Amino acid sequence: MSAPIAIGTDGSDESARALDWAAAEAALRERPLHIVHALQSWPSATAPIAQAEIAELITRAGRKILAAARERVRERWPNLATTTALVSGEAWRALGAQSEKAFELVLGSRGQGGFSGLPLGSTSLRMAELSTVPVVVVRGDAAGRGEILVGVDPVRDLGAVLGYAFDSAALHRVRLRIVHAWQTLATFLEAGYSDAEHVEAELRKEVLNACRPLRGRYPGVNVVEEIVLEHPVTALAKASREARLLVVGTHDWHWSSPQLGSVGHGVLHHAQCPVAVVPAR
Repeated sequence: MSAPIAIGTDGSDESARALDWAAAEAALRERPLHIVHALQSWPSATAPIAQAEIAELITRAGRKILAAARERVRERWPNLATTTALVSGEAWRALGAQSEKAFELVLGSRGQGGFSGLPLGSTSLRMAELSTVPVVVVRGDAAGRGEILVGVDPVRDLGAVLGYAFDSAALHRVRLRIVHAWQTLATFLEAGYSDAEHVEAELRKEVLNACRPLRGRYPGVNVVEEIVLEHPVTALAKASREARLLVVGTHDWHWSSPQLGSVGHGVLHHAQCPVAVVPAR
């Protein structure tokens, strides 16, 4: 059986939207769906009987959340193979363990424990920072319209990020927009690049070279490359208004986990469509 798409749910409206996105993606990719709920930790009660009662209530509530999620999927995607898991521990640890062998992990932008004024929940951000598989944070317009957008830095290894983006564009049969945004900095002048047009031409050449192998692998994908003189977060957030998915990468790995850079942080907070964070390897 192919690797599943894992989805973390807590019964919130945000996680319900993420569940719908994950189920639709699993059906399109012909992959099973694995729904995970992590039991909330609870302050220890003094009486052992009270502890047992609280644990039973939390467990019962978790089972109801999973049953409701599975029923929601069954109603709209009756032929989709679906499994569930009720796990305990810190949400990010539990989700990480459950998604180790998944194709990707899907999360809502906020959960039950979040504050309505915050743009991104702590669990979603933690998983985007640490996950060894792609993490999709469903935010903004998740209705599935528009193109696939990918933000790239030709200095870094783009294999995994571009591979995910090209595959998504081919799967959804939409255009792929590849954006590299940069700003004129003193370092460019110090390096001898006083001509902005020359810098842009060199950057475009690097982006084209990075895309060439994937263009051959996905000949049916319509690709547009853009070199934008703007802050990367601003440029990608603006372009995300017309996208169905924004794909970004992590920085190089450090010790045992990838590191989410400032651009990844920025788009996770400001993008207006779901964001896929793809580890470099």
